[in-house]
Amino acid sequence: MINWDKVRELRDDIGAEDFNEIIEVFLEEVETELAELSDKPTSELGASMHFLKGSALNLGFQEFSEKCHAGEKMAADNRAEFIDLADVQASYAASKEKFLENCTKI
Repeated sequence: MINWDKVRELRDDIGAEDFNEIIEVFLEEVETELAELSDKPTSELGASMHFLKGSALNLGFQEFSEKCHAGEKMAADNRAEFIDLADVQASYAASKEKFLENCTKI
């Protein structure tokens, strides 16, 4: 679910002090985007999925990034209406919970 090696790499690259700030910004931006998904026209879902995928990869949210990648691909194939937004949001929630439970242990 979480790529802890990626998390450690990011923390080491930016430093422990700045890492907490990056986490806060990441969570805020992702949650804002997720909250707006259901109101977006299907023509904009591909860009949202791309943004979420990249954000997830940067912080090691592996499963969430894979769900977003699948959604991005569906949008590229003109099948955006079939993206399971509830599944994407549930994956984020589970990933966030796991991350916050364990990020102090890395």
